[in-house]
Amino acid sequence: MYHISNLFNNDDIKVLDSKGSFSVIEYQRDLSVTPESAIVAYYCNAMNIRKRQVVCVLNQSSVVLQAGAMQWMAGDVNATTGIKSVGDFLGKAVRGKATGESAIKPEYTGTGTLVLEPTYKYIILLDVGEWNGSVVLDDGLFLACDAGLQHKAVMRSNLSSAVAGGEGLFNLGVMGNGIVCLEAPCPKEELIEITLNNDTLKIDGNMAIAWSGSLNFTVERSGKTLIGSAASGEGLVNVYRGTGKVLMTPVLDKPV
Repeated sequence: MYHISNLFNNDDIKVLDSKGSFSVIEYQRDLSVTPESAIVAYYCNAMNIRKRQVVCVLNQSSVVLQAGAMQWMAGDVNATTGIKSVGDFLGKAVRGKATGESAIKPEYTGTGTLVLEPTYKYIILLDVGEWNGSVVLDDGLFLACDAGLQHKAVMRSNLSSAVAGGEGLFNLGVMGNGIVCLEAPCPKEELIEITLNNDTLKIDGNMAIAWSGSLNFTVERSGKTLIGSAASGEGLVNVYRGTGKVLMTPVLDKPV
């Protein structure tokens, strides 16, 4: 048996969100400050630049992580590669190459506790079931998910989107029922969620971080003609068409 103290019961730690096996914690202050780092720490605190971590309780569900995301684990926790066969390995290698994600995402099983590496990025928990069982993620946002979820490379509807739309030719699609954890460029409170019912959303820039797998994504001219597009000053826009949801940032400039 194990007991973890000074984590959830620490007055410097706030639980931002909890879904399924995942809890997101945030350190309210940087207590390890030196005279040399005091000014930076002060302004980081004022501007909501804080360290955040994901805590996974595995007795609720096994989890899959982005490679290198694990920081420490306690109790009965077993790590595997998640590879079931040679064919499975080749498929994941191809998908990883296409989406820019790690080819091998380790799977952790057991009944213990798993804590991920701290990050200054904002951590968003999405219930894939609330996205009709399929969500497509922007490049580089995947951090972790329930092991029962399926992954696949989702190809853009037209080749121009790979160049002109600010997106890669492939994105990571996650399907099934469970929770997926993202490292987002802005906090949940600022994200805009748009629900489409057989309608169209056009975005000037790479602002969408996740969208329903049921939506058709293309890159199109903002106007009906080249002259019209030039006159509007918009040029090409990302277009999401159909029935589903889009989660987008309020500004184009996504922090690293």
